Amino acid sequence: MKIKELFRLSGIPVVIASLCCLSPVILVSLGLASVSFGASLTDIFYREYKWYFRLVGLLSLILSIVWYLRRQKGICSIDDVVKRRNEVINIIALAIVVGVAGYFFFLYVIVHYIGAFMGLWSYSY
Repeated sequence: MKIKELFRLSGIPVVIASLCCLSPVILVSLGLASVSFGASLTDIFYREYKWYFRLVGLLSLILSIVWYLRRQKGICSIDDVVKRRNEVINIIALAIVVGVAGYFFFLYVIVHYIGAFMGLWSYSY
């Protein structure tokens, strides 16, 4: 499995899991919300619903892994999974590691500093 395939496999689930803080940034940057509304929306989404966003991101990662294994690798039955067990385990493990690392980097570095630059929240070290 190539690095490009891993990022393509886990990219959309990472964005979906990060929507708790990314959606206010998008709303403010498009001019659809004020900074104060974006900040309050971020507080609500991150404090009360972050685990729901993470759960939906995890489910979308699982669906993307299943789609990848079925469409790209041709693993469609349980017998195929048993025959290619090591390959399936490696793909799942790599996708989860890249997804979790991508989530933390995207949310806590990229989105955080974009939101802090926009004034949605302050720098917190």
